[in-house]
Amino acid sequence: MVLLAVFLILCIGLIIGLPVPFAFGAALIYLGYFADTDVSTFLSGGHWRMNSIVLLAIPLFILAGSIMNRGRIAEPLVDVAALLFGRIKGGLSASAVFASAVFGSISGSAATTLTCIGGVMLPRLEKANYPKGFSAALISNAAPLGLLIPPSSIQIIYAWITRQSVLKCFLATVVPGLILICLLIVVNFVMMHRQKRVEVEPEPENFVREVRKRAVYASPALLMPVIILGGIYGGIMTPTESAGIAVLCALPIGFLIYRGLTWKSFKDAVIEASITTGAVMVMFFMVMIVSRLLVFEDIPRLAQEFVYSISENPVVILLMINVLLVAIGMLMDDVSGVLLSAPLLLPMVQEIGIDPIQFAAIIGVNLGMGNITPPTAPLLYLGARVGSTSVNSMLKPTMIMILFAWVPTLLLVTFVPSLSLWLPEFVLGR
Repeated sequence: MVLLAVFLILCIGLIIGLPVPFAFGAALIYLGYFADTDVSTFLSGGHWRMNSIVLLAIPLFILAGSIMNRGRIAEPLVDVAALLFGRIKGGLSASAVFASAVFGSISGSAATTLTCIGGVMLPRLEKANYPKGFSAALISNAAPLGLLIPPSSIQIIYAWITRQSVLKCFLATVVPGLILICLLIVVNFVMMHRQKRVEVEPEPENFVREVRKRAVYASPALLMPVIILGGIYGGIMTPTESAGIAVLCALPIGFLIYRGLTWKSFKDAVIEASITTGAVMVMFFMVMIVSRLLVFEDIPRLAQEFVYSISENPVVILLMINVLLVAIGMLMDDVSGVLLSAPLLLPMVQEIGIDPIQFAAIIGVNLGMGNITPPTAPLLYLGARVGSTSVNSMLKPTMIMILFAWVPTLLLVTFVPSLSLWLPEFVLGR
């Protein structure tokens, strides 16, 4: 009964447009005043849990993404991708997927990736006669690659909540991310095959020289993920230190190399990152207290009994968990989704033999898919705003991409454990 009431309060609050912290605050008030739960004992625990150096990575990555957005660091990435893919029909839109993956690996944010790559790529796609609805839908579907290609903010949060290795959680999402990139590109080429009006990029006079020129110009942006990820995987830096290095790298690149940053835009980036960080930290505190209260009330066991009353088949249970995670991704942002779902669902999936590291990849794919799944689909509405088009024009291509790219990736990650466990075991051992 308590679980149902909390779930209804959260859903109603989010549907009517309450900010996520207020929706969880309403659930907290219900638990404190109507469910006979002593909420005060959990406040100090929430403060203590937030006193973690791992969480410093989140505001640093937010700041790095904000600086890169204003520093025009995405433009050289787009130029290189367009040169490599743009000379074939559908290649320019495929380059948008590639650029989203590279930029997402630096920023770790789906919204930042969509805003930055969309702002650069959508005018070029429109000029080449790509349908506006399709272009906005493709970049919106590619934006959550920032949740899968490390360093991913939600994987840091998942590792912190579940006490897993951050590096293993990073590695678990690499192969699923690569599979999703390939499937999105294939779907893109199939959908663009019959578009007769679509133009291709002009052939440069000297292709090799042009590739060399653009690659040299883009090398600072391309080296950022190499430095960040190489430092983490090589054991030189922790994720928090790598987030600080990302900020330190973005500053000279934005100011001195690409000259997109000015002191005014840098100030705006800091202010924007500060506001976002404040909202995220308040949300952390509220969601964590509610999650802890639910665990204290033994809600995970009650949820497990409810699921087992429907079916004890592990396949059916995993499908039900996937549907729930997609619904969570539809209703709230990725950070809130992982904060709520990880402590509640991890005991259940471990009971049926799912490794916590595999579950990190399952959560990443589900929440990314939920963010672009109608009817709520927060990233679709952001993509429509960035692309100056309607959500209705994006629905058909989005559903095709979900059906033939996202759903196959999700099923593979869920039912083929080696896809997410092979790389962590290969790099770090069992």
